[in-house]
Amino acid sequence: MSSTTATAAPSAHPSALGGWLAANFSVLLAAVAVLGLATGTLLWFGGMPELAPFAWAAGTAPVLLALLVQIVVSLRRGDVGLDVVAALSMSAALAFGEPLAGNVVALMYSGGQLLETFAAGRARREMTALLGRVAKTAMVYTDKGLAERPIADIVPGDRLLIRRGEVLPVDGTTANPAAELDLSALTGESVPVTVAKGGDALSGSTSVGASFDLVAVRPAAESTYAGIVRLVEAAQSSKAPMVRLADRYAMGFLVLTVALSAAAWILSGDPLRALAVLVVATPCPLILAVPVAIISGMSRTARVGVLVKGGGVLETLARVKTAILDKTGTLTHGQATVTRIIAAPGQTEDEILRLAASLDQASGHVVAIALIEAAAARGLALSLPLDTRETPGEGIEGSIDGRKLIVGGRDFVAGKTSATSGLVAEATPGAMTVSLGIDGTLAGIIVLQDHLRADAETVLKDLRAAGVSRIVLASGDRTDIVEAIGQRLGLDRIAGELSPEGKVAVIRDEARSGTVMMVGDGVNDAPALAAADVGVAMGARGTAASSEAAGVVLLVDQLAPLAQAIVIARRTRTIALQSVVVGLGLSFAAMLAAAFGYLPPVQAPCSRNSSTSP
Repeated sequence: MSSTTATAAPSAHPSALGGWLAANFSVLLAAVAVLGLATGTLLWFGGMPELAPFAWAAGTAPVLLALLVQIVVSLRRGDVGLDVVAALSMSAALAFGEPLAGNVVALMYSGGQLLETFAAGRARREMTALLGRVAKTAMVYTDKGLAERPIADIVPGDRLLIRRGEVLPVDGTTANPAAELDLSALTGESVPVTVAKGGDALSGSTSVGASFDLVAVRPAAESTYAGIVRLVEAAQSSKAPMVRLADRYAMGFLVLTVALSAAAWILSGDPLRALAVLVVATPCPLILAVPVAIISGMSRTARVGVLVKGGGVLETLARVKTAILDKTGTLTHGQATVTRIIAAPGQTEDEILRLAASLDQASGHVVAIALIEAAAARGLALSLPLDTRETPGEGIEGSIDGRKLIVGGRDFVAGKTSATSGLVAEATPGAMTVSLGIDGTLAGIIVLQDHLRADAETVLKDLRAAGVSRIVLASGDRTDIVEAIGQRLGLDRIAGELSPEGKVAVIRDEARSGTVMMVGDGVNDAPALAAADVGVAMGARGTAASSEAAGVVLLVDQLAPLAQAIVIARRTRTIALQSVVVGLGLSFAAMLAAAFGYLPPVQAPCSRNSSTSP
């Protein structure tokens, strides 16, 4: 049930009432504390001072009860937090007959909870602004003209009409000379980009130019935007509690508080001094400052296109010293493209590509897909492959237009052909070759390469500027290809031909010198993402397995937001640590003052109500 409905009719049904109470519990506690304090104050100054303590106690008891329940739940998880100090001060205030002091602490605590809830709610709204953009239908070209269809019915190959102002419902390629797209919802980039004909257009972006045609490349359920929505929903439903840096010092602070309180009581003989110490030790502003800082940090990272799955992950991201990056799909685009075609005498480049792509229609290999896409981009008409036989990882044989063809790696084709045409492809770092044999003769060589991302070098510089001191390339690709890329980028360590277990071993080795971040996108990266201190998945194009294993997900097919997220995380952690140090320091100073009788119970909390605001 939506919150609007629940608020409008909280008593319509028992389950509705329960949902409304759960959603507004912090509001109710704060209201009780305010009502108790206000009523008691009015009674005190209204000529009925004997009734005021009852009002203050009534404003304290419900908050104390809720806090005790929360503490019990935390203790069952093995967590001891600073909330215990607040519970002690409220309990002591009621026990020693100082309900006003207890009511003030209750108001501070419940107000802090309310503000934290508000901050969390605002961050959720910012992180889920994407959800309201999901398209329900699209205009699709059919034999009878344009027809409106549910996006669930769109299949790869469908041609869609995208009008100005519409959100792209699926991933696709543009079929017009150019398309103007607003990617701000995905990347935070405020300037629209121009996508040339045949270029990738991601779902979730908005058309801001003239209408254009989009050819779907994957179903809506598998598109970038749908994946982002699922990731956001999964992050929201996470049950993990917000990490509070201050709680790390809770046990020591609690022991110090109780010891100082007991000493003040014993040495002075006045129990109110013990109460004053407990009240002034209540770190309500501190309890509030740290989680609000972390929530705000998570909200800011979401705005730049990075989904952080929890406060603990954000804090770990801030401490990263070593970044380990996969190559394919991370530093590179993950999709090889044809860069050169070498044709034997009597053959043309287009014919070599057309024949190889025609035969590869019977293969599902990624290289085959690249050849077919290259042929389509050149407008080549493919023929039907016959009598095909594929050798996994080696190549494919068959007939095209009455000729015997073989397409595959150099050694595979050489072993199947007897005549040679003298063709040789110069070795290029990072490139791969596909050979084509026609009727027993080597007829052509096609060179493909998975190019580095245009922003790869800039991003690595940004990572170092953000505080990452060591960058490692760990890939399952051939060592010579990995080394060529690593040397070009000036990386600190390069490792190729790694199995998933090998990547995990690299992470464990690097973890000896500091906090490790792993960035990857494939199924084989999932173990490494889980093993690292913080895993970062390329969520826009990566697999579901990698996004699930990672604590951080890049919502766009770009690396640039990662450096921004680290800067935000470091700034957030600095603010949180400042809150801890300043808050605990001021609390200790005030506790000493209270122990010597300079701060009575009521003045204690009021005197530093805003001292630890972040």
